[in-house]
Amino acid sequence: MKTTQHIIWVLACLCLLTACHEKEEVAYSMDPVENIEALWQIIDTRYCYVESKGVDWNSIHDVYIAKASKLPKNDPIALFDLCAQMLDTLKDGHVNLYTPFDRSRCSSWYDKYPANYDAQLQQLYLRDHRIAGSLYYCTLAHDSIGYIYYSSFSNAFSAANLYWIFKAFAGCRGLIIDVRNNGGGDLTNAYQLASPFFSENRIVGYWQHKTGTGHNDFSSLEALYADTSLVKIRWKRPVVVLCNRHSYSATNSFVSMMRYADNAVIVGGVSGGGGGMPMSYEMPCGWTVRFSSVRMYDRDKKDIEQGITPHVLVDMVSTDKDDIIEKAIQLIKN
Repeated sequence: MKTTQHIIWVLACLCLLTACHEKEEVAYSMDPVENIEALWQIIDTRYCYVESKGVDWNSIHDVYIAKASKLPKNDPIALFDLCAQMLDTLKDGHVNLYTPFDRSRCSSWYDKYPANYDAQLQQLYLRDHRIAGSLYYCTLAHDSIGYIYYSSFSNAFSAANLYWIFKAFAGCRGLIIDVRNNGGGDLTNAYQLASPFFSENRIVGYWQHKTGTGHNDFSSLEALYADTSLVKIRWKRPVVVLCNRHSYSATNSFVSMMRYADNAVIVGGVSGGGGGMPMSYEMPCGWTVRFSSVRMYDRDKKDIEQGITPHVLVDMVSTDKDDIIEKAIQLIKN
């Protein structure tokens, strides 16, 4: 009898747990109009660059609601394509739509710019390189100039890695840091890499957070500092930073702050921008949209979303050498 009662009790608990779980499940909707409306509202109220992008977002609403009304009710591919088209009007590499079958991505912010990077040509300079953490390094120009290539700020490195790199460059006249085609990553790594090139803590920029639903609802500007305590080593000789249009997001921030470092020069093409810090939000259909909600500025309180113009603009035109690396070598020698 007790065994039977025990079984009944267990079954009752299982039913209760199942019922609770079913109540917690979200009923996702694939209705095109509902999702386009929700996506438009998310960007309108939470995205931090609606006005500065110069897009008439209200007109975009009317255009895409009309298009959504003509879509079939259960065609996720067609809905995704329409949502991606609407987001693409913002021309922002930080604005992406994530689904189980695809991810939207904008390319218009770099399409019209020269590549200014050739991996095969770069290998001519990296023949005898070493790797410390995620940093590739070697010496150039008869061991007189140090060269570091960093492909992604998503990849970590340590203060010890930098110590050994600078030890290898002890006899060098100057240093080149190449962050071309670095799409960004962890902003903490950007501040750590910049640290050795500042003789003191100083303001390198500002940021402000979206605080309300209005297009201009922001917190007050908060100063961002280069922190010399992140790395104990100091580099007091010339340093040249190489960038191109694919130097994006955290890399863009690194390029911006290095303009205020000691003995630093920026060389190459205009960086990619991506000055905002992204967050994510869910749509009624369960897909995730990512967008910027924090605006970042340089030390002069100028928005860095559109990219940084280097001190020395150089485009790659040669087929047998890297013109941007060669320019950096020339600047350090002179």
